[in-house]
Amino acid sequence: MVKLTSMVKTSGCAAKLPAADLHKIIDSLEVLQSDSLIEGFENADDAFVYDLGDGRVMIGTIDFFPPMVDDPFTFGEIAAANALSDVWAMGGEPKVAMNLMCFPACLELSVMKRILEGGLAKAKEAGCVIAGGHTISDPTPKYGLSVTGFAKRDGFWSNGGAVAGDAIVLTKRIGVGVVNTASKGGCAPEDAVRAAVESMTTLNRRAYEYAKDLRVHAATDVTGFSLLGHSSEMADASGLTLRIFKDEVPLIPSALELAKSGFCPEGMYSNRDFLENKVVAETAISRELEDLLYDPQTSGGLLLSMPKEDAKKFVSSFGSPAAIIGEAIVRMKDVSIAIC
Repeated sequence: MVKLTSMVKTSGCAAKLPAADLHKIIDSLEVLQSDSLIEGFENADDAFVYDLGDGRVMIGTIDFFPPMVDDPFTFGEIAAANALSDVWAMGGEPKVAMNLMCFPACLELSVMKRILEGGLAKAKEAGCVIAGGHTISDPTPKYGLSVTGFAKRDGFWSNGGAVAGDAIVLTKRIGVGVVNTASKGGCAPEDAVRAAVESMTTLNRRAYEYAKDLRVHAATDVTGFSLLGHSSEMADASGLTLRIFKDEVPLIPSALELAKSGFCPEGMYSNRDFLENKVVAETAISRELEDLLYDPQTSGGLLLSMPKEDAKKFVSSFGSPAAIIGEAIVRMKDVSIAIC
């Protein structure tokens, strides 16, 4: 069987366009107005939020990417988990989805079936129905979902709204991009690959369930623009600076060693280029750990800004690998992220 990863140059969320290039286009577009559209693309939020006028909002998102693993079923699971995550990151529950599939004519149709079965398995686990989809022929395989969910009008989350004094919680380890890059070259330890796949296939549903009855001031998930990138979006949308405690960030096993050996995905460099002027290091940090903070994640964890007492309750009840990795502070001039 053809290795799926041999058919792609970049994989997973590392295949995202560089943030700088994306913003050049997005920021130039006209913003269409609607009294019912509460959240659009203006603040780089995870999904749109549309007021249904009956005390509920509809949350919609779309995400797809090339494979980062060779097993078709696992690829389907990861892509679906990644797309579903955006709804939980907005404080909603995914209910209906549609498949998006780009499939090469050179592959057996059984491969497509297994990818779709992987996505279906994660949708079922999420309590979400897949109601159809769209498929085109493409030399590079890609898969994902368009997902619709719902939340209470006064209960959804956005990436803005963090309050100075909040604790910042991360619910998954980082380093997936580095491990995937090393794995493509056959250089990643088996335990690191297993940990990365387990992380990528784990739904953020449980994190949402544990957080929904606590006070969440702001939320997002950590994907292709890295921990620092998505933290920066939260900081900017909230008008604050986030201080990240570098030694508290949970890491995938062996990710630090692999980063030190140079297994850095291309997206890491574009993330660094886009963010460097927004980030300051208040204490010394090794290059390899800094690289991991810029590492593009695929199906990463939720990033939550919560009052400290709620954050402690969440981490205590949720358990490992969730951790308090930072705090929200009064805005430092021209600084989105301070690393200490």
